[in-house]
Amino acid sequence: MTTDKETTLSTVSDPGSDPGPDEARTPILKRLTGANTLWIGLVLLVLIAVFGAIRPDAVFQVTTLQFLLAETAVLLVLSVGMTFVIITSGIDLSVGSVLVFASVLSAMAMNSVSGGDATNAGWGVIAFGLLVAVVSGAVWGLLNGLLISRAKIPPLIVTLGSFGAAQGAALLLNNGSNVSGIPDKLNRTFGSGTYLGIPNIVIVAAIVTALGALLLSTTRFGRYTYAVGSNEEAARRVGISVRNHLTKVYVLAGTLAGLAGFMGNAFFRVAVVTGHETDNLNAIAAVVLGGTSIFGGLGSVVGTIFGVFIPAVLEKGLVIIGVEEFWQPIAVAIVLVAAVWLDQTRRRARNQR
Repeated sequence: MTTDKETTLSTVSDPGSDPGPDEARTPILKRLTGANTLWIGLVLLVLIAVFGAIRPDAVFQVTTLQFLLAETAVLLVLSVGMTFVIITSGIDLSVGSVLVFASVLSAMAMNSVSGGDATNAGWGVIAFGLLVAVVSGAVWGLLNGLLISRAKIPPLIVTLGSFGAAQGAALLLNNGSNVSGIPDKLNRTFGSGTYLGIPNIVIVAAIVTALGALLLSTTRFGRYTYAVGSNEEAARRVGISVRNHLTKVYVLAGTLAGLAGFMGNAFFRVAVVTGHETDNLNAIAAVVLGGTSIFGGLGSVVGTIFGVFIPAVLEKGLVIIGVEEFWQPIAVAIVLVAAVWLDQTRRRARNQR
């Protein structure tokens, strides 16, 4: 028997829905493969087909696919956390800086316990570096969450402050220099290693993404995330601790940013303090392109996967066909603005029903 609270929560967490018998039987399937996700997937396939028709010799190669997947693995992990944040109608501008901070602190920690150079370190040191990266990311996420949920400071202002603070802290840790000494074993096994032709870093990103999709679509945490983003006051009235939930969401985003920093160390063999200035914007763009509403309450991790690869395929394809690199951000910006316009159009149409 369904309680009044469960009925209200279901309504709040899926606004504008028109439940029928088929939807009632497959609510999880609907969230995982909604109409928006289908169209986004078709857009991605069209891009691949167009570039493949122009340069089939370069596009349809195993090495091209491997590089594309490996290059987007870190951004995908960042974007999973950003999906949860944006569904709550929030924003996190700090994830790129938190990634850098966690990357630098993790590399320095591994070097410290290895006597100054962790190049030949074993799995114990690597595990310690992973722990440092994840915990440091979670701490930044906790700080963001507490300021947003308890102090009631807008997410844009809080995370903009964290963006600068985390970046500055990373620069202070090593006087603005990159940190070398990443264990060779970490790079060989995780950063550049493959399993059945698939880069190991991609496999890890895929596992994280699958867990994120399950968390969002099949658990109470996911339902609460949709509910808070749909109508925060209504969610509060049905008994959801909105403050606690928002804090947890930002901790999740920070934790995944820390993990992404560790993955970057493994892939690049160095903790870099530059080159991640736009990672936050790229993650936001990926989530929005993936069909998650910037107004909150709607979205999916599966859509975010497509959203990550649309700009990646677009940029890679433009390079392959010889378009100047200066056109790449313009093309991505056009696609992003179009996605937001479509989101607003769908939202207006739904509200007029």
